[in-house]
Amino acid sequence: MSDYQQVFENNKQWVASKLNTDADFFKKMATTQHPKYLCIGCCDSRVPTNEIMGMDAGEVFVHRNIANLVCNADLSVMASINYAVLQLNVEHIVVCGHYSCGGVKKAMEAEDLGLLNPWLRNIRDVYRLHMDELNAIKDEHARYNRLVELNVEEQCINVIKTAAVQKSYLANKYPVVHGWVYDIKSGILKDLEIDFEGALHEIQKIYDLTGSGMMQKK
Repeated sequence: MSDYQQVFENNKQWVASKLNTDADFFKKMATTQHPKYLCIGCCDSRVPTNEIMGMDAGEVFVHRNIANLVCNADLSVMASINYAVLQLNVEHIVVCGHYSCGGVKKAMEAEDLGLLNPWLRNIRDVYRLHMDELNAIKDEHARYNRLVELNVEEQCINVIKTAAVQKSYLANKYPVVHGWVYDIKSGILKDLEIDFEGALHEIQKIYDLTGSGMMQKK
């Protein structure tokens, strides 16, 4: 059996295991979804979103791209955020990066990567914003890990800048935005403990999209 054909055999075994646990599992899945989480993660094949969160199908709405970026001109991630907030009413939005991220590593290197250049420029911009802190870290691996964390923090800020998140939080007190980093070597999730309300207050001094007049309350 080829690797490709094995996928379908694996699928049959997965279906059987789910039905063995809950005969109505797929009937429930087919009706609707009510996830509490939107997770914006990296495409890396070593980071299985649901599994590392200990959650099953239907419990996490997932968007993935290279290096877990939240770019305002990327209609895919913007659509995912809007759908998750306005249609699914998620209570938490998580930006989850990971150590040993290839995208972050490439962004640290002086190399022309063609089509990847404009995408990785977003990470290089994060480096530029935190250049003094990063350049003060002498160990290259430690500097790399810190850039992974700072990239997650900056993408959380980009999530908070969106109108959907600002308006929903003003009306409902959710979603709350979180920043996590997954350690591939240990399997452990690290909470970067983003001060969401503090960040929201600072961001709305310039990026207030709620019509609440926050920008005038500096």
